[in-house]
Amino acid sequence: MSFLTTTGLSRGKVHQLLDLADSFVEVLGRTVPKVPALRGKTVALMFFENSTRTRMSFEKAAKALSADTMNFAARSSSLSKGESLRDTALTVRAMGPHCLVVRHRATGAPWRVAEWTGLPVINAGDGAHQHPTQAMLDALTLRQHFGNVEGLRIAIVGDIRHSRVARSNVALLTTLGAEVTLVAPITLLPEAVDGWPVRTASGLDEVLAEMDVIYLLRIQTERGGGEVFPSVSEYVSRFGLTRQRAREMKEGAVVLHPGPMNRGVEIAPMVADGPSSLVTQQVSNGLAIRMAILFDLLSGDEA
Repeated sequence: MSFLTTTGLSRGKVHQLLDLADSFVEVLGRTVPKVPALRGKTVALMFFENSTRTRMSFEKAAKALSADTMNFAARSSSLSKGESLRDTALTVRAMGPHCLVVRHRATGAPWRVAEWTGLPVINAGDGAHQHPTQAMLDALTLRQHFGNVEGLRIAIVGDIRHSRVARSNVALLTTLGAEVTLVAPITLLPEAVDGWPVRTASGLDEVLAEMDVIYLLRIQTERGGGEVFPSVSEYVSRFGLTRQRAREMKEGAVVLHPGPMNRGVEIAPMVADGPSSLVTQQVSNGLAIRMAILFDLLSGDEA
């Protein structure tokens, strides 16, 4: 069994994992934030793209469960000598890990690694396709804050076209009963959203006052996101959560961001650090949800 996508997850399974994550929040608050749940297990972290939050939280999550970790760094690996992804995956498998955490620029790469190795694989982000653990930690954060995700009105704002976070969150949050609106320039929307369970808006001001959650995404310049609108200043004027717009948010509304943040573009510094921001809580919850997913995949009968 692997954890590759939020598409197709049942509401019951999601809440089971969120409940488990809540129990690990308590563990992480202890003087010694560690339990022996996965002692003797080894988790291999295979990151072919740069990462700060996801990579470090997976490593800490594994160690908090008493698992060992193996770290793979693409830049210093035999990939630079022409080794294929398949051979790299099989080489890592031969070293005896029990689970692989894979991030790759190519859509579908974690699925192929799971197929080649026969090991449980957790998708830590594949291209512009999926980032399921990010969506899970977002759902955990919202459930902790509001008590329930069902019925929440959530605007996902920014570079939707290139965002694996947006795709994973649309699937997960709508499964949990939220109403999702995508807010972006038409050039930063996916080519076809007709089949998505969402509505769309062409400017943040159209929906700001009615939203419970403003979920902001950065422009992914590394995937071409910065080449499809005239200027940063024009983008900010229509889609940035500025200080003025923050004053017009619905009472009790909150702000999420998966990071890294481009302060002054999609989010004003005072908003990022303000009382409505749950960004720091998202990072903390990343540890708990990744502990829950690792435990769910690897504990088996030993639970």
